[in-house]
Amino acid sequence: MTTDTPARLLTLLSLLQTPREWPGGELAARLGVSRRTVRRDIDRLRELGYPVQATKGADGGYRLVAGKAMPPLVLDDEEAVAIAVGLRAGAGHAVEGVDEASVRALAKLEQVLPSRLRHRVATLQAAVTPLTHGDGPGIPPETLTVMASTVAGRERLRFAYRAGDGTETRRLTEPYRLVSTERRWYLVAYDLDRDDWRTFRVDRVSEPFATGARFTPRELPTGSAAEYLRRSVQRRNDSYELVVAFAAPARTVAARLPGWLGAPEAVDDGSCVLRTTVSGSVEWMAVRLAMLDLDFRVRQPEELVRCVRELGERMVRAAGRVTARGG
Repeated sequence: MTTDTPARLLTLLSLLQTPREWPGGELAARLGVSRRTVRRDIDRLRELGYPVQATKGADGGYRLVAGKAMPPLVLDDEEAVAIAVGLRAGAGHAVEGVDEASVRALAKLEQVLPSRLRHRVATLQAAVTPLTHGDGPGIPPETLTVMASTVAGRERLRFAYRAGDGTETRRLTEPYRLVSTERRWYLVAYDLDRDDWRTFRVDRVSEPFATGARFTPRELPTGSAAEYLRRSVQRRNDSYELVVAFAAPARTVAARLPGWLGAPEAVDDGSCVLRTTVSGSVEWMAVRLAMLDLDFRVRQPEELVRCVRELGERMVRAAGRVTARGG
């Protein structure tokens, strides 16, 4: 019998989070209490914000359903390990869909993982080799989680940094946001030693250390970390004007474009144009546009127009060879 009410509520919550309906009698037997106590415990969970649905019948049943807000979850050891491994695998590369929110979730989870589960996570991740990787360099998940925790906690961050020319320095910063560009992670932060805003490639960061010193966030010049990063990268690298027309509504295109490329302008209900300044290789941009799975036409730069044409011809030739062999 589970006599401690908080422990019993946690056990009950863990059972209800299994996607099934639980008869009241079965819950009572699992908890070693009466059905009346189960009903009172269900009411307590509802008061805490957990949407528990009850069904009428000879025995009656309970099921946890979706509510208006996300209540805290209770995970068993295997579930916690599985989620941590998945988040760590995704966090090591800046890939679409794995952004700062995922890293914050990983930081929260690893903060409360018992040491025995931390060991299981590390062992399992070390034993698994993914078939594919992102285009960007790998990053230790621990680096991202330390950074994410300082961003969320408004805590000064110290780290070693290696610049593009190999120069190594120590930085003391007020971290503002982590930004993923699909190829790399960047930290947007206020550099206290240089008394100015800076962007740092996370794959060049080592020995991140949360100092414990709190700070009041400063106002970012551009208002958006993604926009600040975009302008910062443009200043450092050769950039070019990108103009692409899409045969799709602006809302559809915006949902598939990475945020750092900006928003397309609607031409009519079924087409739009993206005008922005970008940097990096045109070859990568050609592939990225093709991956949107939308009809598009590059208007400029001319180098990207040629690259897209060559890529299309190469794909057609590859498909032709496959068809010939298959026939």
